[in-house]
Amino acid sequence: MSANVRRALSWLVTLLVPVVLVLGTVRAVLNPWFLEFEYRTPDFPPDQYGFSMQDRLKYARVAVEYLVNDAGIEFLGEERFPNGQQAPPESCIFMDDCTLMYNERELGHMVDVKNTVQAALRVWYGALLGLLVLGVWAWRGGWAQDFLLGLKRGGWLTVILLGVIILLALILFQRIFVTFHKIFFIEGTWTFLTSDTLIRLFPERFWRDTFLIVGGLPALMGLLLGLLVERNRRRPESL
Repeated sequence: MSANVRRALSWLVTLLVPVVLVLGTVRAVLNPWFLEFEYRTPDFPPDQYGFSMQDRLKYARVAVEYLVNDAGIEFLGEERFPNGQQAPPESCIFMDDCTLMYNERELGHMVDVKNTVQAALRVWYGALLGLLVLGVWAWRGGWAQDFLLGLKRGGWLTVILLGVIILLALILFQRIFVTFHKIFFIEGTWTFLTSDTLIRLFPERFWRDTFLIVGGLPALMGLLLGLLVERNRRRPESL
């Protein structure tokens, strides 16, 4: 294999690393453990319309499960408030059946979110598979050092990119949050009343913390990856 090909493959590894780390973290937080963690963080805002923490955990688990399963929107569309309860008046006036947990706008947005999440997960699976295939090829093809160099660069690239994004998020979270939604969703489909179930389950604080974790954990993993690979590459080979 020529040096130019090895160099190109090494840079491909570099570009795959941030994708694998970031989207892998996204998949990790799409699990009940993250809801338990987030809702129990100090000073997490209570629901002013009456959801307890246990209510939030129960209903949020269903919403998150919908994002990663193969079910249609009826998975959420058939969810109802417990007997004797209904949507707050501010939301109820826009609904035909106020005992339903989600209104049409919320259901439409969740379909969009699911499509985005599923597409992101497909990219993650492909990037992860590609990285594994390249790793085996490098080991068997005699270009392991180029592969390791790509891993190291990818780790540091992850740290730099996410470090900048996290810094901006700490300063301009609201603007970044809005920009993100404008990129991935149609204008007007992702704004809701504070009385709507999605906002009651997932207030702005939830998304701010999620954003920081999805940025912070991959950055930390990238740092560790860069340091560990550098240490391994500098280690003298045993005789």
